[in-house]
Amino acid sequence: MERFRAYIDGTFTDGEARFESLDPATGRAWAEMPEARESDVDRAVAAAERALYDGPWATMNATARGKLLSRLADLVAANAGRLAELETRDTGKIIRETSAQIAYVAEYYRYYAGLADKIEGSVLPIDKPDMDVWLRREPIGVVAAIVPWNSQLFLAAVKIGPALAAGCTLVVKASEDGPAPLLAFAELVHEAGFPNGVVNILTGFGATCGSALARHPKVAHVAFTGGPETARAIVRHSAENLASTSLELGGKSPFIVFADADLESAANAQVAGIFAATGQSCVAGSRLLVERSVKERFLAILKAKAEAVRIGTPLAMETEVGPLCTARQRGRIEALIAASVERGATVVTGGTALAQDGFFFPPTILDCDGTDAPALREEFFGPVLSVVSFADEAEALRLANDSLYGLAAGLFTKDLTRAHRMMKRLRTGIVWVNTYRAVSPIAPFGGTKLSGHGREGGLAAALDFTRTKTIWLRTSDDPIPDPFVMR
Repeated sequence: MERFRAYIDGTFTDGEARFESLDPATGRAWAEMPEARESDVDRAVAAAERALYDGPWATMNATARGKLLSRLADLVAANAGRLAELETRDTGKIIRETSAQIAYVAEYYRYYAGLADKIEGSVLPIDKPDMDVWLRREPIGVVAAIVPWNSQLFLAAVKIGPALAAGCTLVVKASEDGPAPLLAFAELVHEAGFPNGVVNILTGFGATCGSALARHPKVAHVAFTGGPETARAIVRHSAENLASTSLELGGKSPFIVFADADLESAANAQVAGIFAATGQSCVAGSRLLVERSVKERFLAILKAKAEAVRIGTPLAMETEVGPLCTARQRGRIEALIAASVERGATVVTGGTALAQDGFFFPPTILDCDGTDAPALREEFFGPVLSVVSFADEAEALRLANDSLYGLAAGLFTKDLTRAHRMMKRLRTGIVWVNTYRAVSPIAPFGGTKLSGHGREGGLAAALDFTRTKTIWLRTSDDPIPDPFVMR
């Protein structure tokens, strides 16, 4: 089996213990991973703190930091093929997706390389005579970046890039499920020449690694992507160190199709929005809201496309849907489908795990019209689409906003005045109109409600990793008068 190591203070290490990682396409172990525990977390955070205040990173100017980020971007681009193969092997995400996504990850590091020396302070027009007052933006401190297994190099880049541009140092925790590509990424950080301790990368389990990192007294900010339950635990832990948090959490995103939409185009976007990455995406368009007059027609188009999807080994370029990442996730999906059928949902296609090695589950469509099926509320994190119909714009808006989540929404219509009305009233952090799943390093990404708070991407993300220092300078040479002498 392949053997991976953690990266702490510029050194590759085995950690306190090790565990096996399973290949989702076969269900068999293929690699050994380092299991970081509290002592490893302590070492990593101590290294990050030294690098922040005492090492060459502490005195490095912003332009030099940007050059290191630019070098890292080049290395990610040059090694995208190897990283993509590792992600596919360890998570089951198909190679055609990992290859394209990781190649684009390099653009995130390039964006933040250019932004590093554009984070500016300001001078205040203060109301006091003989005073100059200005604001400096300084790094917030040691950042704990906790990253899930899905799209992990992308989800790491939107934390590592802006944090380094702001001058912070990091301890990155990869998920215990499929951590290989992020541990391999550490080799590129090392090769790029970042000073020891600036970026530390480890993996381990929540109880023995994640919680120790989130509550560590020297961690100033926790950037987390994952589910609401884990986020609640992180917020509770952060009460001990008063660390700030940015939380990018789950979703149950509405995908709204009006009768005037280009139905073929909308169907292609819906297939990409729910079956790409085997549905294991926080922005999956998992709730289809379709105007009643075209529901049956649109469902027929979707059913044909879902049943034509090529399911197979994730390392084959012709595969369109691969396995789920874990057997645990497959079991949860089966249970939610069964509970939804009990509540009146109808399986249009799919619905049953495939009888083969690995954690495969077919593209599934559930007609939930007129029901209160859990499929309309719960995040499957798998290739399952829940469908309801609506009569008019008001009902579409009510159904779309009737969710505890608020990450993204898709809206398909040729009526741009309707689109403008809807986009203002949809309670989500992202609205895609006549498109879906578009991302860019330039555009902020994040949600509302149980989908979290804070934004990743764009200038706003870099500013979140800074804190403002206010500096007062008295410009008069006259002595300050004795405050206890009456005049």
